[in-house]
Amino acid sequence: MLEFTSAVILLVTSIYGGPATVVLAQDIADSINTQSRTAIENPVTLENYVRQYFSETPILADIAKCESMFRQFDKSGNVLRGEVNNLDVGLMQINEKYHSQKAAELGFDFYTVRGNLDYAQYLYDKEGTTPWKASKKCWK
Repeated sequence: MLEFTSAVILLVTSIYGGPATVVLAQDIADSINTQSRTAIENPVTLENYVRQYFSETPILADIAKCESMFRQFDKSGNVLRGEVNNLDVGLMQINEKYHSQKAAELGFDFYTVRGNLDYAQYLYDKEGTTPWKASKKCWK
């Protein structure tokens, strides 16, 4: 990280010059170093992201745990598919047959993490936990 910090300071001082710029560049480098340390010490896992995303509807985070163990992709990098029903996809196991058209109309791509969570929130707002009743024993 020292080499990166030196490069930042050298680049900024060569373009703008002056000691004030060096302090600014050092502050930026220190901020990057602090953020890197924080990310290493407290990584944001997909589970943490899901729990934060559903902070106002925590039952949906519990459902994500039951449905996918907080996974959007399988070990090969493909979108996670359901074991019982191969048409269920992603974190929230959104069923392609029943939801592809509506998700597309709304602009949600449930093959992505954000789209899967966004569409799950939409479903929850419309139908409550009913779409996930098959896994109710796990999350209730």
